[in-house]
Amino acid sequence: MKKLLHIDSSVLGPHSVSRQLSAAIVERLRQFMPGLEITYRDLTTTPLPHLSGAHLAVAQGASIPDPSLQQEVATGQAVLAEFLAADIVVLGAPMYNFTIPSQLKAWIDRIAVRGQTFSYGAQGPQGLCGNKRVIVAISRGGFYGAGTPMAALEHLETYLRSVFGFIGVTKLEFITADGIQVGPEHREKALATALEAVTALRAA
Repeated sequence: MKKLLHIDSSVLGPHSVSRQLSAAIVERLRQFMPGLEITYRDLTTTPLPHLSGAHLAVAQGASIPDPSLQQEVATGQAVLAEFLAADIVVLGAPMYNFTIPSQLKAWIDRIAVRGQTFSYGAQGPQGLCGNKRVIVAISRGGFYGAGTPMAALEHLETYLRSVFGFIGVTKLEFITADGIQVGPEHREKALATALEAVTALRAA
């Protein structure tokens, strides 16, 4: 049975375009795979703590004297386990101030783990997640595509491509709604175009 991990990171709740897109992607894949096992994590309703020196010390083998830190470490391990178990990851990622939400960065810091999702060897870093399919639903307030005046400020898709590429993901897909803050009419048009792209997704 295939396993899908669905992650949302927008702070806008039901008003979020990236959430609408990620939900549509999951539903589309469910149509192809009726027995799909889905795990959902909302990074805004249940935020992950950002990394601290204590977290890094624990990762190096230090003891965990603080009960609250014990819970944080356990949560981080659960997040990593969810990612490792997933065959497919659907990620809702809005652009905030030219890059990813801080909530999403905290999640990435829990899955980019040496020895789990990447390793270092004589030939340099090697990604260990080549068997995963990752589909990212992006929403951006302006226009940041290649060739646009704002392209140099695009640090959302470019960052995610770098991170997932580093951990070995080769089946990486993006569905994007651009210019959603330009005006209500364009927001609806951008959403409709992105939802149409969702209908073109295939099972593999």
